[in-house]
Amino acid sequence: MQSQKQYRPKFSFECYSPKTPDSIASLQSTQLELAELNPDFFSVTYGAGGSTRNMTFETVMDIRNKTGIECVPHISCVGNWDNDIRSMLQKYIDHDITRIVVLRGDLPSGTVGYGQFQHANELVEFIRKETGDHFHIEVAAYPEFHPQAKSAAVDIENFKRKIDSGANSAITQYFYNPFSYYRFVECCEKLNINVPIVAGIMPITNCTQLVRFSEGCGAEIPRWILKQLYDFGDDRDAIFKFGVDVVTELCDQLLSNGTPGLHFFTMNRSAASNLIWKNLGLDERQTA
Repeated sequence: MQSQKQYRPKFSFECYSPKTPDSIASLQSTQLELAELNPDFFSVTYGAGGSTRNMTFETVMDIRNKTGIECVPHISCVGNWDNDIRSMLQKYIDHDITRIVVLRGDLPSGTVGYGQFQHANELVEFIRKETGDHFHIEVAAYPEFHPQAKSAAVDIENFKRKIDSGANSAITQYFYNPFSYYRFVECCEKLNINVPIVAGIMPITNCTQLVRFSEGCGAEIPRWILKQLYDFGDDRDAIFKFGVDVVTELCDQLLSNGTPGLHFFTMNRSAASNLIWKNLGLDERQTA
């Protein structure tokens, strides 16, 4: 991982757009608490099929205005055509947004087609042609490989296409086996992919939810972690404490081995990410 060590680590938090008054209040509390940690940026997801497209922009602006911290919108292929994307990009340019996360996105239930852009590399290429170098473009990476990929080799090649199309850096799907990440980075280096590949981090707070998410995205939960979670049963406090310990250790290993950053999938909750951050001493790392 020598090439990854050249980058100053960046730390960020991912949120999703709220849909109810209670979830709006929860996110507003979360963003203020996490802003106190002074991350490099927040990001806001797009929703399956662009279902939260308008709310993504509103949430981005709300977080930025209330915290003073850069906030980054996600854009996905699903359900979008060139005029949709062009209009969206212009809105972001008009509001001085200079970083975006570009994804293929998930099809909502019952949908059979993606729209004009079938793959994220096509959308990255379109954005570069339309806006030049205005945006820093983040894309997704899959250390344990995309669940729909035909093979590991094909998945790496797909990732390379996104970088070759103009992406500046990547954020991985979450994982709990650091060696999957190290191996992925080594494979990328052999293909001359030399952009920062930031580790996506999923705090463990709910066993049922984690299992469901992991089955959908292809993330492996190591057997020893899963058995321990099942043994805790409905003891939420024990699950929370165990999860914080496990993920803190994972993050510490990653940072010690040169990962260029951590991107926390917060699920619009601050407690676990906050504790992991403090356990790692990231306040000191940020100012060092």
